[in-house]
Amino acid sequence: MKAFIFDMDGVIIDSEPIHFDIDVKTMNFFGVTISPHELDEFVGMTNPEMWKILKQKFNISHSVSEIIEYQLSLKIELIRSTEIGPINGIYELILELKKLNILLGIASSSPIKFINEVLLKFKILEYFDCIVSGEEVAKGKPEPDVYLEAAKLLGVDPSECIVLEDSKNGIQSAKSAGMKCFGFINQNSGNQDLSKADIIVNSIRGIKVTDL
Repeated sequence: MKAFIFDMDGVIIDSEPIHFDIDVKTMNFFGVTISPHELDEFVGMTNPEMWKILKQKFNISHSVSEIIEYQLSLKIELIRSTEIGPINGIYELILELKKLNILLGIASSSPIKFINEVLLKFKILEYFDCIVSGEEVAKGKPEPDVYLEAAKLLGVDPSECIVLEDSKNGIQSAKSAGMKCFGFINQNSGNQDLSKADIIVNSIRGIKVTDL
């Protein structure tokens, strides 16, 4: 292993409840009633891909960009105003990896603006050698593009990377990129099939760097 690549939502920050709540409110604002459970299948997908499907399914008249602008403003406002910290064990895992001179990357489906807001709030931005948003590549998760781009920026072969993910779409993305993958069971990420992960853990502290 030369590089460890983190997903962000549901792995570094327990943000899926935030996303579900804001996305439901966004749908309500644009005249659609939906339950959080109906959004489970979109965990790990980029905003443009998710809203394109929802816009078509519910015949929303506003553009995808208008929907995202409203949604993102609510999420950033909430992150800035809420007392929230990283998922238990993340600080320790990052520091242990850095001590071993392992390259660190972020490969998230969230917009780069939201990624930066989270990493700055947690004061961990400086630890990452690359950050890639799924909106910056041709195809988001479950396609491998975001992880392949992260490996390219880190200057390592995909086979030398280990990924930490919490969603079916994310694990499929990492495996399609030719990377090993931890599947983290986060109950707040909805009903996710993590069976394709190489190792499944119930807590971040269950990841033993010395075993890698």
